[in-house]
Amino acid sequence: MSTLKIAIQKSGRLNEDSIQILKDCGISINNGIDQLKAEASNFPLEVLYLRNSDIPQYLIDGVVDIAIVGDNLLVEKGKGIQVVQKLGFSKCKVSVAVPKTFEYNSIQDLDGLRIATSYPNTVIEYFNSFGVNVDIHQISGSVEIAPNIGLADAIVDIVSSGSTLFKNNLKEVEIIYKSEAVLAVSPKVTPEVQKLIDTLKFRIESVLRARKSKYILMNVPNDKIDAVGKILPVLRSLTVLPLAQEGWSSVHSVIDKDTFWDVIDQLKDVGAEGILICPIEKMVL
Repeated sequence: MSTLKIAIQKSGRLNEDSIQILKDCGISINNGIDQLKAEASNFPLEVLYLRNSDIPQYLIDGVVDIAIVGDNLLVEKGKGIQVVQKLGFSKCKVSVAVPKTFEYNSIQDLDGLRIATSYPNTVIEYFNSFGVNVDIHQISGSVEIAPNIGLADAIVDIVSSGSTLFKNNLKEVEIIYKSEAVLAVSPKVTPEVQKLIDTLKFRIESVLRARKSKYILMNVPNDKIDAVGKILPVLRSLTVLPLAQEGWSSVHSVIDKDTFWDVIDQLKDVGAEGILICPIEKMVL
């Protein structure tokens, strides 16, 4: 039987979130401290812990079958690699930043200037699209310090909260790309391995649906059930159970957690009472 080989970042937040989503998919990984390879005990899966920047090439070469990686890295180094699922975590931006004292009006203001970055291909493509010529200084790590030490006039780097830019007296002026973790697939997978990928992807989709939803149950007057159904069109149909009190029912459904409070207010307005909200572990449709 084939084994599915997956690459994840060997350290950092992306590593933690990647391991967590595999665990939420019911996959137990037998990994110890500083291991570079580990196997799952209950799924034909082998995990390779790799440097983030190396993962696209491992996918291209077929050394690994799939990877959990930031799609900003695929834009930079993995053109043509298929993304089969966006994962919704490790969100960030690839942005242009300049010193706070720089009087910035448009991208044309950077024409002829020096740009420090770890993403040279992304930078070249972006600035060329505006007809702007820049002098690229490719560096690894601590890109944000480049303007302060005179190495560059501006930078292109990953921005999450913006606190690192603030600490280095920089300001974000352009967003090149919004990124998040994705499940990417090697172009060299076999049909047998593809079946394993499809199985894993199905599990991940169930986990992601559950993360975005909450289970809701409430008491509703029978003449208001249709109104509640119009507010909660998440599943195929509401679950309606009669209560001991005549004229009332217990109504069960799923609610999108991003619109939670607005929906609760609407439900109260149509007469729902005793509203309970519960987490959902998995959601299979």
